Amino acid sequence: MTGFSTEWLAMREPFDLAARAESAAMLDLHGMAARMRRDGQALDVLDLACGTGANLRALAPRLGGAQRWLLVDHDPQLLSALPGVLAAWSRAAGWVASTHAEGLRIEGPHWHADVRWRRIDLARELDSVPFADAQLVTAAALLDLVSASWFDALLGPLRRAGAAVLFALSVDGRIAWDPALDEDEAVHALFAAHQRRDKGFGPALGIDAPAWAATRLEAAGYGVTQSRSDWCIEDLPMLQAMIEGMAAAALEQEPGSVARVLAWRAQRLALAPRSQLRVGHVELLARP
Repeated sequence: MTGFSTEWLAMREPFDLAARAESAAMLDLHGMAARMRRDGQALDVLDLACGTGANLRALAPRLGGAQRWLLVDHDPQLLSALPGVLAAWSRAAGWVASTHAEGLRIEGPHWHADVRWRRIDLARELDSVPFADAQLVTAAALLDLVSASWFDALLGPLRRAGAAVLFALSVDGRIAWDPALDEDEAVHALFAAHQRRDKGFGPALGIDAPAWAATRLEAAGYGVTQSRSDWCIEDLPMLQAMIEGMAAAALEQEPGSVARVLAWRAQRLALAPRSQLRVGHVELLARP
């Protein structure tokens, strides 16, 4: 799978949290978690492609109550950074984080979570993921990276576990700049095409991911709720990072467009201090 640096994950996290806050009321994860707990026991959560634990940081306070998390990722550098990032987050919030033999325990207001992590290559070792005990399987910014065949392979263990599923922050192709440029549409088309390239799981679903996953989950007997969780960006460093990333992807997708893309990049960077960008994302919650 395409690697993601700890710096990029940290840079995007505030925008992820702000975007997901918009969908919180519609999804009512706290109520769902309360109904799913077995005789008051801890809620078992499996987080796929966890990175440094951003999905846990977004969800654990919203789920409330007792929780047990297993975080899975293929990247040893991200996993090695994970406990330190989680401990720093806990301290900054005034919560208690303590280590134990199997991982980390975080105690917040009206919730606590026992956290473990494992290195598993989801692209090649999906059968090694312990789905059986999970009541909630979740992933953030993963769905648009995987292929249709990989997603279909995931459906089997999800159904056998009887788990609810939450895919967060999947891109859906909506990109809007203010002010707009004539070349935005052309660069966005190249960027969307690049998003469909193989990210390690086969040809990626890209911007079709939310619609594809909703259709497949409904056919498998799930009730599906979707809510928008758009990035709204005015921060200059993030805007610059997005411009550079889009331009690089567009050039990799179509090297012959170098003059057009570099002209767009130059105009966008010049406009960045007075620009706004909205990037469409979707939260998808599915319950058996």
